[in-house]
Amino acid sequence: MVGKSPLDDPQTAAFAWARYKRVMRIMAVVTVIVVAVVLALVYDPDSPASVHYYIAIGLGVGFSMLLASALMGLVFLSSGTGHDNSVDDGTER
Repeated sequence: MVGKSPLDDPQTAAFAWARYKRVMRIMAVVTVIVVAVVLALVYDPDSPASVHYYIAIGLGVGFSMLLASALMGLVFLSSGTGHDNSVDDGTER
């Protein structure tokens, strides 16, 4: 059974999604910085590695961080608004 969620209220939902977008903007900036640091640490001009190696490292680190940020942001959004509490556990009696 699902009760009424606080995210059904437009004002609560707008506030929660604005906070989520702010967190994602911050994490996008952090991701760019981390990718730049990782590439600076990994780069070796004497290495036989091609440019594709560095592109793959940058994309892998960047997408991994953004995916983790997005998923954790959704967890915080769900928990912070009380959306998780609106679910009724049918096994409890």
